[in-house]
Amino acid sequence: MTAVDLVYFNAGGGHRATALALDEAIREEGRPWDVRLVNLVDVLDPSAAFRRFTGVPPEAFYNARLARGWTIGLGQELKVLQACIRLGHRALVRSLASHWQRTQPDLVVSLVPNFNRALYNAVTTARRDVPFVTVLTDMADHPPHFWIERGQNQHLVCGTARAVEQARAAGYPAERIWRTSGMILRPSFHRAPTLDVAAERDALGLDPKRTTAVVLFGGHGSMQMLELARLLPDLQLVLMCGHNTLLAERLRADGTRAPRAVVGFTPDVWRYLRIADFFIGKPGPGSISEAVQMGLPVLTFRNAWTMPQERYNTDWVSEERVGVVVRSLRELPAAIEEVTANLTELRGRVASIPNRAVSEAPAIFEQLMGAPDAAADAAWAHGWS
Repeated sequence: MTAVDLVYFNAGGGHRATALALDEAIREEGRPWDVRLVNLVDVLDPSAAFRRFTGVPPEAFYNARLARGWTIGLGQELKVLQACIRLGHRALVRSLASHWQRTQPDLVVSLVPNFNRALYNAVTTARRDVPFVTVLTDMADHPPHFWIERGQNQHLVCGTARAVEQARAAGYPAERIWRTSGMILRPSFHRAPTLDVAAERDALGLDPKRTTAVVLFGGHGSMQMLELARLLPDLQLVLMCGHNTLLAERLRADGTRAPRAVVGFTPDVWRYLRIADFFIGKPGPGSISEAVQMGLPVLTFRNAWTMPQERYNTDWVSEERVGVVVRSLRELPAAIEEVTANLTELRGRVASIPNRAVSEAPAIFEQLMGAPDAAADAAWAHGWS
């Protein structure tokens, strides 16, 4: 059976979410592949020495910062991380090449940034004839050495025109740049049924007729949501806290004039997006894409706290005219008035944006492994490049 490795890690939620989405879509399509989810941390630290020494996995520190909203300064820290990766390049390649010599994949797909030079060199060392492809889970690269590495004979899957431009500027030929129609989302976002919005809101203790915003700051939430909720006492909110149980407890304890629903971790994010009128949250590529897929205009932020790899996402929101970008929470009340006043127009813009990436990507993989696929040919011919 054809072995396809999807390489991810748990820093943030988007990389693992993309791996799970692809795995689910490939199984639903009945492709005869053995899809293997490869946690990069497990390959590089198979004995879990870091966890034994610190008590937590390495990505826990990053995720804790996201949950608390401590994201300022990450641009400088990224440079330090990349320098450490360059210093350890040979050791990384040896470990990864040993893994792929042992496991013998037929395709390796990277869903992670920063490590793609080492991943590519390891694959070409261990399995010279095996294709290596990087799927950008961000809307754009944050060069240098983030997603797109110069001088490599790999393939790049890009979800926006901006990412395609960056790949071309890095010297990649057209035949190695694959354009999908957006970010890869779980299949549930594409088959989400129409809901009885009034009944769903009523079941959550909300006013069925009241304008409702869904607030989402990624899978680990953010303590900024406390201040946000206090600034909007008269707006009905669905507050998605993800794995952040402390945040959920504090939000439930806060008094409010408008009805509120506080939701912990759920695999059915689409359901809560479906019953809202618009989205408020950080400019994560997954969160924005999920909101747009569910028909919601976007209200998001760009300031010194915005992670460098997510800054282009706010440009995308403005360029596509699907929402409003603000600099601070203090600007929210005025921005909400702007969104609600233009809700019909914004919804029309949102509805005009297609996203079929979760089915386009496996078709591309099929073609890369030497079995031409009509869907991949159609995606290429459609002009996404």
